Order: sequence, then C-alpha cells, then structure tokens
Amino acid sequence: MSLREFGPSEIYFLLLSARWTLLLSVVAFAGGGALGLLIAALRVGPWPWLRHLAAGYVSFMQSTPILIQLFMVYYGSSFIGLRPDPWPAAAITFCLNSAAFFGEIFRGSIEAVSKGQWEASTSLGLRYLATLRLVILPQAALLSLPPTVGFMVQIVKTTSVASLIGLVELSRTGTMINTVTFQPVLVFGTVAAIYFALCWPLSLLGQYLERRLITGRERRVAL
Repeated sequence: MSLREFGPSEIYFLLLSARWTLLLSVVAFAGGGALGLLIAALRVGPWPWLRHLAAGYVSFMQSTPILIQLFMVYYGSSFIGLRPDPWPAAAITFCLNSAAFFGEIFRGSIEAVSKGQWEASTSLGLRYLATLRLVILPQAALLSLPPTVGFMVQIVKTTSVASLIGLVELSRTGTMINTVTFQPVLVFGTVAAIYFALCWPLSLLGQYLERRLITGRERRVAL
C-alpha cells in the first residue's frame, strides 16, 4: 500500500531536482575541462618527470571506480578537519575524475596536429607554451569537439553516483519518491525519461560535430 500516488507533483519535484544534476554536470565539465587542458599540456610537454606525473594521475583516475573516488573525497575530508558535505565532495570528485578523461581527449587532439606545425613554430622562435597556445590548441580544439561532447553525456549520467553520499539530485529524488509511492516503474521510468531528455540533444550534437569534422577532412583531401 502506497502513502501517496505518483502524479504531477512528483513529476514536478523530479524536474526541479534535475537542476542539481545539470549544475553538477556543468561544474564537472568546466573544472574537469580546465584541469584536463593542464594535464594534456603536461602529457605532451618537454619535461619528462611532469609527463610521467600526469600519466600516473590519468592511469589512477581511469583505473579506479568513481564511486571509490567519491568516498575517498567525502570521507577523507574529515581527516583534514573538514565536515563532510555532499556537494563540495561531489563537485571535487567529478572535476578530478573528468580531468583525467578530458586530458586524454585533449592530448589525442594535440598529437593529431601535424608535427610540421611544431617544427614551423620552433623555426619562428616560438617556445613550447607559445606554440601550444597560439598554433596547436586552436587546431586541436576543433578535433576534440566531438569526443568532448560525447563525454559530457557520460558526465550527466554518472552524476547519479553522487546520490550515494546523500546529494539530492535526480536519481536520489527518484528513490525518495519511490519509497512513498511504491511505483518504481512509473518513478524510475520518469527519471529515465528526464535523463534521456538531457543526454539525447548532447548525443545529437556530438554526431553532428563528428559529421562536420569528417566532411571538412574530405574537402581538404579533395583540394
């Protein structure tokens, strides 16, 4: 026997909670993207020990579950005198985790740029950072767009993990509503529909950008 029926009020509550899913995704994208750019620069840089350090970070973050990383940040904060709070813990974890994946996406895009661009810049007297900023990154940014958008879809879906430390986002709200309505098919079906509405446009955007990139390459080859 349910305490209340699943109706428009519950759907409205789910839609409201989706804003926290979106906000966490945006924070992970912005923070992870900025840190990922730094990691990519270190991975292709001329300093061997920094390359190894960045590679080790990427390997660790990609080889451990994000849930364990989330628990490490959330419960580990108490060891440095901080009070565990779901929001900062989730934001930090998703930024650190996303940075590893963005770093690899950006590194692959940077390495896809012709080596002749590096050599031409060096012959003009540009140093590493100037070459990277003025010559390489503008070209690599275009190449990295499709996988970056594709990874944004993964970020949106992965934010549901944050519900396990008490962050009341879309999945957590669905679980709370289900405990009083006992209508899991309706509740989680609606949750899935909202996730789909968030992720599908991003998937379409990624496919569109990929097609544009392929078309551009074919035109350059034809010329």
